[in-house]
Formats: sequence, structure tokens, C-alpha cells
Amino acid sequence: MLSSENTPLSSRKAAIRELADRLAPERDRWIARNGYYYAQDYGYMRFLVPENLRVLDLGCGTGGLLATLKPAYGVGVDFSAKMIEIARTNHPELNFLRGDVEDAMTIAALEGPFDVIVVSDTIGAVDDCQAMLALLHPLCHADTRLIVAYYSRMLEPVLRLGEAVGLKMPQTPQNWLSTEDIGNLLALSDFEVIKREWRQLLPFRLFGLGPLTNRYIAPFAIIRRACLRNYLVARSRAAPPAMQRPSATVVVPCRNERGNIEAVVRRMPRFCDDMEILFVEGHSRDGTLEEIRRVIAANPGMDVKVLVQDGKGKGDAVRKGFAEARGEVLMILDADLTVPPEMLPRFYEAIASGRGEFINGTRLVYPMETEAMRFLNHVANQVFSWLFSWLLNQRFTDTLCGTKVLSRRHYRQIAANRGYFGDFDPFGDFDLIFGAAKLNLKIVEIPVRYTSRQYGETQISRFRHGWLLLRMVVFAFRKLKAF
Repeated sequence: MLSSENTPLSSRKAAIRELADRLAPERDRWIARNGYYYAQDYGYMRFLVPENLRVLDLGCGTGGLLATLKPAYGVGVDFSAKMIEIARTNHPELNFLRGDVEDAMTIAALEGPFDVIVVSDTIGAVDDCQAMLALLHPLCHADTRLIVAYYSRMLEPVLRLGEAVGLKMPQTPQNWLSTEDIGNLLALSDFEVIKREWRQLLPFRLFGLGPLTNRYIAPFAIIRRACLRNYLVARSRAAPPAMQRPSATVVVPCRNERGNIEAVVRRMPRFCDDMEILFVEGHSRDGTLEEIRRVIAANPGMDVKVLVQDGKGKGDAVRKGFAEARGEVLMILDADLTVPPEMLPRFYEAIASGRGEFINGTRLVYPMETEAMRFLNHVANQVFSWLFSWLLNQRFTDTLCGTKVLSRRHYRQIAANRGYFGDFDPFGDFDLIFGAAKLNLKIVEIPVRYTSRQYGETQISRFRHGWLLLRMVVFAFRKLKAF
């Protein structure tokens, strides 16, 4: 037990606890009775929360959600003694504690920090949502994700009707909060919302109609706001940054770029004390590898290295470079120099300061040089920016800008979870983008002035790669929305 029996409860919360104690023996039967709804809810939570993390579930009930997340270390807190008793019996491998999630002593006694903090439906029962959320910062590190799941405010009458006819477990009066209300409370509590999602337009199987509707109709804009469940993922603004002036590796994939190699090194700013430039050469026919070796010999005071690809394509080059890089921050710079190297300090500051966790360049904000991007490419990029922003639930205007930055520890997490998406991306851009979205990383875009290529020819085919982008949209829809 964490909270004192002498801690006073409001009459509202006392009524909530009395009802929870009374209904505790029936809760698992209610969950089984509404099996499709809970399977969908738990399934999406598993999508948001990778296995083997330190997970805290506030308002854990009988522990079913916490157990399905398969944490390496799982703690559930609930102020119903009956709920906790059942949770301990059902899931002895987890840690269940009786306590009031609004009580500062309860929160302070927990052994944090946690990788994930889950507040599923509990937001509707607490007296002071903002104060409760503010208590959680000491339990957070820089990568902790807070997930708040709740019912749609629009569907309050439907849920009340469900209770009246015996289709839903009874509840005392709730805080009926919209997604915007919860987002505002998180902001007031010094949490930054990273992602919003809406799920379950039909919370019943209905002979297969429910799964079909929820996969292929519910995810679309406007329609999704009518879904029963909404989810917000946030991170603590008060948590200390994970890195302090970290080392960096700039990975430069290059194929037939001999005329740009010297300029890459000469123009590279010294934006941190410990910086590595790592060329990854892709079997060029114009002497690029020999030029890299010449430039390395001519700059003995700089840490410049070269690797030769085993396979082909930029994706293969990036993966090889990231695997061999020694920097804590990993950066990609295309050797064509259409994104100026002089912009890299801004990317570094964005990630070192903690303002973002996946930093992407965008070429579609500032005006471009006349020959930098062809008209059809520009139109297509605008369309795809809207599509990918919807798919990723974060603003993303330029998927194919080559300059991307993330920490080495986050890249290793993306690589470890690559099996979810598979080996699908010859560019390497989408492997990182989709992986970052799956990990709920904070994505930040930095506008860059996209310049014309001075040497060589573009390796982008507008029609072939446009078709690839369409395939990526369909792929992302299947993996990030319709599952």
C-alpha cells in the first residue's frame, strides 16, 4: 500500500472507489464480454509500447493491460483494494500497489524512472487532472513516453446508453474530456504532445464489419474523430536532456560524386568538439573512391574516413555508415550538396538541446533555385507531404530530403524493431521515418535552402521514384493505420 488510509478522499472519489471495489470481481467478465473492443484497445497499446520496457500503469484495474504490454519491469497502481488483489493473483510476475495516483506520496514512492507511463481511462476519474499529470515528471527520463487513452467526448450519450442497457460496465460520473482538452492539460502540466490517434469507429465485430470498418474507413480524416477511443502520446519537457554536447558522425553516401568530395570536407562546419566525417562509397565509375582517399590524406587534422558499400543503393549505404559510426549523433548529408553543409549546425543544436529527437530537413519552405527541383517533383512532394503528415500523426513536409539526424541509441532501437516493417526501402529515408514514428520520437523539421547540383547528375527518376512514393504511402497505411 502506498497511500495512507488517513488521506482524505473527495466524496466523488470515495464513490468511485466504492464502485470499483464492488465491481472488481466482475471486471474480467466485462472485459471478456466486450472482447473485440478490448482486443483492439490492447492491440493499439502494444503498437505504441514495445516489449521489455519499464512500464507504469496508473489506474491499472485488474492488470490486464499492463500484462499484455509484456514489460521487463511493470508496476500497476490502483486505489481499489479489490482490483489490486485480483491483479496480484492474475499476474504475479508484475508489481501491483494500492495507492491514489493524485497523492504526491504515492507517486514519490514509486521506483522510477519509467520508459512508459500509461494513463488509460484514469484521466476521467481524477479530481485535478493537471495536478496529477504534473506529479509525473520525476518518474520521467528524456525518452519516457506518457500515453493517455480515453473515450471520445462526443460519444458520452452512447456510452451512457450502453451502461443503461447492460452492454458496458457501470461508472460513476466522469470527466468527459475531448482530445483537445487532454492536450491542453498536458501542455499546462509541462508535457509536449507528440502524437494523437483515434481508433475504433465500430467497437463490435458485427460479423466482420467492425474489423473492416476500423481498418479501412476509421483512419481517415474527419471520420476518425467519430471513433470511440483516442490516444495522446507525450514527453516531459522537464526531463533533463539525454545528451550534453554529444559527439557526431556525418555519414555521406556517395556514388559518382568525385567533383563534390573536396567541397564536403572544406565546407563542413566544426559544430561540435568531437566530429567524424564518414564517406560511404557506392562503386562509382568516375574515381570517387580515389578522390576521397586523396582528400583524407590532404586533411590529416580532421577525422575523415571511407567505407565501401557491400550492396547498392542509398539505404544500404546509410545502414553501413550508421553501423560503423562512432558519434552519439548520426547525421546524413547527401554528397550532391544540394543541402548546404553549412546548415548542419542547426540540425545538431535541435537534437543536442532536446527540441527534437528525429530532425528532418525540408526543402519545401524556402524558395528554391530555378533548377533545384523540377515542377512535377515539387507538386508531388506537396501532395506526399500531406499524406505522410496524416500517416505519421506528426507534421512531415519532405520525406525525401536527404538530411536526417537522430541519436545513435534511437537508431539502434529502430534497427532492433526493423522486423515490424521489414527490408522494404532502397532509399533508407522511409526506414528511418517509419521507425521514428513507430518509436513515438519527436519529429522536428528544419527548413533548408535547396540549391542546384554543381557536379554530376541527379540519381532521382521522377516517375520511377514517384511510383515508389505511392507504394510507401500504401505500405505506411497498412503498417501504421490499418492493422
